[in-house]
This record gives sequence, structure tokens and C-alpha cells, in this order.
Amino acid sequence: MAVQFESNVKHVPYSQERVYNKLSDLNNLEGVRERLNEVKDKLDGKLEDMSFDRDSITLKVQGINLTLRIIEREPLKCIKFEGDKSPIPLNLWIQILPVSEGEAKMKVTIRAEVNMFMKAMVSKPLQEGVEKLADMLAMLPY
Repeated sequence: MAVQFESNVKHVPYSQERVYNKLSDLNNLEGVRERLNEVKDKLDGKLEDMSFDRDSITLKVQGINLTLRIIEREPLKCIKFEGDKSPIPLNLWIQILPVSEGEAKMKVTIRAEVNMFMKAMVSKPLQEGVEKLADMLAMLPY
């Protein structure tokens, strides 16, 4: 069964184009990795490590490696990821919409394929994860 989790809408004080251009090439996240230690505290130590290239990001969360690979880029609007060798099949997408010339809003959505037993186990961490990821993305300098 598919379960879906959406973050709250986050406002970003940068144009839709700048936000999309930064997030659509994951090499641009080098600055995030440099700030990982200060972000780690906000994430209660759950995020242990992060590595990436242009099309994928690998997060180590509570001892589990999770790789997300970009499978589709819809210019300026949406970036879709798919879990690669993830413990459960999942997709994640970042939607970016313009608010004004210099402001955008974004929302992060995760959809996972899980059975009933797994649903109870993963619902809370996935909902927390999608919200924390959206918070982190909203804090980036674009």
C-alpha cells in the first residue's frame, strides 16, 4: 500500500528559478554538508552523514544509508527523486512555486510502498523526516 507524507509549505526569500537551479544539481549542496554539524544538532543527531553527486544524495540516518536519485527534473517546478537500494520503495519530490519575483514557496512530499505492519513503523519517522527536510531546504542560501 502507498502512504504519502507532505511537509508544510515553506516560504523561501529567493526566486523560483534560483531555488530550482540550486536543488536540481545536487553538487550545489556542498555548502549544506559544510554546515552539517550545526544542522545535526537541530536533527537530534539522527542525520549522521551526507554525500552526493549531481544526481544523487546519500544520507546516513540512524545507521541506515538511504540514497535518493533524481529521476525527473521539471524545470523551475519540481524535482523528483527515487529511493535507490532503500529499505522500502520510496519516491520524494520537491515542488517549487513562485510567490513573487524574489520569493518562492516549496513543499516536500514522500510516497512509500509499505505493508500494514511497516506503515505503523515508518509513518512517524517519515512525517518527521519530510518536515525536517523541508525546514532544512528552506534555510539554504540560494
